[in-house]
Parts: sequence; structure tokens; C-alpha cells
Amino acid sequence: MATEERLHQLVEALPEQERDKAARLLEALVGLDPDEPFYTPDTAPLDDEPETDEERTAAAEGLADLAAGRVVTQTELEAKSGAR
Repeated sequence: MATEERLHQLVEALPEQERDKAARLLEALVGLDPDEPFYTPDTAPLDDEPETDEERTAAAEGLADLAAGRVVTQTELEAKSGAR
């Protein structure tokens, strides 16, 4: 079966609510170099670079803010910034 025909079959078989997601994935693929690997969040290699002192400090500060209640929800942040 020709690849193009198979792609059409797959698109037709997709539930309507998944078609936008499929379109975005295909659009992303169009811009990829065929010699480069394509990763999804499930297939991407783990970040194996050592954590820097700056990253450790930032994580510790974030956890301290969380523990102290110095946080806002996404909704609160959007309301304050007028994003919605």
C-alpha cells in the first residue's frame, strides 16, 4: 500500500477530537530534517547533563516558596496580568 494512501486511511480513522493534534504533528514533521530523529515526550532521551549549582539553587528556592505558601495559581496569575 502506498504511504500516501495509508496516511489518508489513518486520518479518516482518527476520532474528530484528535484531528487537530494530528495536524499539528504532521506540520511539525514537515519542517524536520529527515536525517534528524523525531522525538515525542515519551520517546525523547532523558536529560543526562549534570545539574548545575544554579539549577539546584533555583529548585531549592522554588520548593521553599511552595512550602511557605508563596505561590499563585495559573488562574490568579492570568487574572493579575490580564491575560484572559
